[in-house]
Amino acid sequence: MIKVFGAERPAFLADLIDAMTERGRALMGWRPAAGPVTAPDIAQLSELLLSRRGEASGVALARSLVEGYSAASPEERLAFLQMLAERFRPDEAAVDAAFRAWKAGEPGAIEALHNAAEPRRQELFRRINMAPGGTSTLVEMRRDLLDALRAHPELRGVNADFHHLFSSWFNRGFLSLRQIDWNTPASILEKVIRYEAVHQIRNWDDLRNRLQPTDRRCYAFFHPQLVDEPLIFVEVALTRDIPDAIAPLLDLERAPIAAGDANTAVFYSISNTQRGLAGVSFGNFLIKQVVELLKAELPSIQTFVTLSPVPGFAAWLKTRRAEDTLDAELAEALAMLDDADWHEDTERAAAVSAVLLPVAAEYFLQARDKSDRPVDPVARFHLGNGARLERLNPLGDLSAAGLRQSHGLMVNYLYALDEIERNHEAFAESGVIAASDAIRRALPNQNINPLRKIS
Repeated sequence: MIKVFGAERPAFLADLIDAMTERGRALMGWRPAAGPVTAPDIAQLSELLLSRRGEASGVALARSLVEGYSAASPEERLAFLQMLAERFRPDEAAVDAAFRAWKAGEPGAIEALHNAAEPRRQELFRRINMAPGGTSTLVEMRRDLLDALRAHPELRGVNADFHHLFSSWFNRGFLSLRQIDWNTPASILEKVIRYEAVHQIRNWDDLRNRLQPTDRRCYAFFHPQLVDEPLIFVEVALTRDIPDAIAPLLDLERAPIAAGDANTAVFYSISNTQRGLAGVSFGNFLIKQVVELLKAELPSIQTFVTLSPVPGFAAWLKTRRAEDTLDAELAEALAMLDDADWHEDTERAAAVSAVLLPVAAEYFLQARDKSDRPVDPVARFHLGNGARLERLNPLGDLSAAGLRQSHGLMVNYLYALDEIERNHEAFAESGVIAASDAIRRALPNQNINPLRKIS
């Protein structure tokens, strides 16, 4: 048996797939030239793969297509994606005929309409998925597509098909939750360093400080077809109180506490690792399952909160100041932010903290995007999970990145276990934002819009 990070797989499986591949190539009377299949062959391979019914030949062709895509240049990959949009879309004549049959009430017409409306590329993706490495190649294809989508809107239909299939293939039932610690294989630890998206991991000592102490945890979702590739991971600090700044949590010189002495679990970093899986929801399941694990392991933990970044606040505030609609006194106070070193002076930092609170409350409780959602993406995520906007921390992140994206502002979202479902339903159904009294009081009365939904 081969041990693969917590999962055992029979060694004969890879040999069986190789044997099927070679038998499939023999059945077709075709063998690859020396080296991988080149990109110009991919379109023909796609058509051939869809035309085959035999499993052995299907695996062989899928494997060759995977090899071809891996060898293709960026230009050739884009041409392949455009070919998928043009040649593998639904047959409009077949859809029209099936629709007319359904309107006429013919037996089985609704099933025929469903089949006709499904793009051929969805079945192509399913067959590519049979090949060794097929799943990772499909995720890579979608990453390439997303990179090209703005310049090539004709790929939107292909993107929708990827999202449809990935939402099924990567649903919670197929994912396994594993703890990552200092004894986890180095190949996975290297990926944690590479994929960390919130607070950069500077070196191995920094990583060890987040994984090895008794008051630190890290958990990740894995998928059986992406071996040793974490899809998303969350870093957790076990503390005695709700933190208001990130630096003490990441301090290499801090004194750890015993896990049993902690009463608070702080989710301080959540990182998605696969751009090709954008839009496939993992985070809500991850946090809720980690909460259940920690409750079972450490009954002393009663409070579950985040210490979250506010990635769009500085840009929003810049626009807000440019509108010239702020109270004159407030606008003058905010001018302190124009001095890059404001945070290094204790008095000015305290003054900025005081003046940021009301505008931060406005940002979270009133600012909306074009779809009338909270403008902050992190807020949308946690509020959608049922968390409550608990506390604003004006001096929470004084790193260069924190100052650049949020003028140092961080926020705590509280996962109150007896409120999660109610908060989630209220936000999902009516856009109601669950917020603490302290944050609501920070919002100046003259700025309150009675039409806004705040609980």
